[in-house]
Amino acid sequence: KEAMLAAADELADAQAALALLASEVEDADGGSSHSVHQRNADRLLRLCRANAGVYVKVGQHLANLDLLLPDEYIATLAALFDDAPESSFENVREVIREELGGPPDELFDGFSERPFASASLAQVHTAHCKSSGRKLAIKVQHRGLRETSRGDLIAMTAAVRLAELLFEDFNLGWLVDEIAPHLPRELDFNVEADNAERASAHLAKTGLDCVVPRVLRESTTERVLCMEFEEAFNATDVASIDSAGLCRLEIARTITSVFNAQIFESGFVHCDPHEANVLVREHPEKKGRAQLVLVDHGLYRQLDGAFRDSYARLWKGMLLADIGMIREACGSLGVVDMYPLLSAMLTSRPFDEVIERSKSGSFETAAASSSSGGGGGGGDQAVIRGYAQRYLREIIDMLDVVPRQMLLIFKMNDCLRHLDMALGCPGNPLVTAGRYASRRVLVGEVRGAGGGWLCKLRSWLSYLNVVLRIEAYDIWTRLGRARRLRLGD
Repeated sequence: KEAMLAAADELADAQAALALLASEVEDADGGSSHSVHQRNADRLLRLCRANAGVYVKVGQHLANLDLLLPDEYIATLAALFDDAPESSFENVREVIREELGGPPDELFDGFSERPFASASLAQVHTAHCKSSGRKLAIKVQHRGLRETSRGDLIAMTAAVRLAELLFEDFNLGWLVDEIAPHLPRELDFNVEADNAERASAHLAKTGLDCVVPRVLRESTTERVLCMEFEEAFNATDVASIDSAGLCRLEIARTITSVFNAQIFESGFVHCDPHEANVLVREHPEKKGRAQLVLVDHGLYRQLDGAFRDSYARLWKGMLLADIGMIREACGSLGVVDMYPLLSAMLTSRPFDEVIERSKSGSFETAAASSSSGGGGGGGDQAVIRGYAQRYLREIIDMLDVVPRQMLLIFKMNDCLRHLDMALGCPGNPLVTAGRYASRRVLVGEVRGAGGGWLCKLRSWLSYLNVVLRIEAYDIWTRLGRARRLRLGD
């Protein structure tokens, strides 16, 4: 394992050196030389911007697949998160007039002509409430999108199906299968308002430092969503995070906790947590602490109880490195022989690390625990990327086997992994997910215990064992970080 990680570090250094050399060659040629990947990434970006709507949404999803796609695609398509096509102010006025019965300057004070954010389906303007003076965020759907999206979906579906027929190795139909049924709901902002209020109610129960902007129902319709404005910056804006004196590790853990609480507690899951939808700021009541602001609640999925029970057992098994539990949980999700691959896809770690931890009884491998606190270095990322590219065909085949609701979970995991890497100092998401999963397993076992109090006692003892191990692990990692800070690591 140490030899493999050392080789990965060398690979990462070699990749950096090659990138630098390529840059120097381009500079020497006057910038005329471009890689094939960069040229194609630029073409794809132009395609998404020219067609807008559904195409921008797909481009944003591709920008989160940093384990599968070359760096050129990730860096280029990331522009779609903050620089999506904008509608003219005249079109914005018309949408508001059609939806709310009057122009924006009559309904609000100080309505901004330029949006402060633009996304695939809508753009957001600032304004102030005429009665209270409260600053507002007004989300206005791009005019005509509701009508053109139907044709876009038909064209995209036809192109993907044709490519699957012509090219044996092309198997991305799952992406269209997931977008098509959910897009109409995303285009109804009344649904998004319902989602936001439901998510806010659940987050309030968790006690996590995360808020959802309050919706003003009287100014919300199918194509206009009115919310209170919450000042914050992107969770990947490390310069602003550091300038505010906030802890990146705390932010990473809070993000992971919020989405695992949604999965394992309410089952009502925000499936689009890309960098423009997860914001952070200093907590208004806890100086020096971070608070998340979760926005864009158009895409949610309600996970059914049986799926969550199986998914929870899988994560508990991965936390404890219990290969038998992992195999059983994967089998209940329809994955029999490829259970190591499914585990690796969810954790972004090779399955041999599970085998190593099953022998040591640790939550981390020896190499990871001796690193600078949670991975994320060049060597680690090279290992993850190499693993994903090696098994790319198997990963695509896996997407045809797992339950359909798992596909949005994969998308959510891609987004969260991208946020972790951008923050540069992620914690151990396996431990955070394992904590919530173990609680879900306990609830399910106690609720369905047919063997009486003895079965319930065994379930409680198993859960307490996990909790005590996690607490001990947290204490140990905090002491390790404090020691490294004293040593100036």
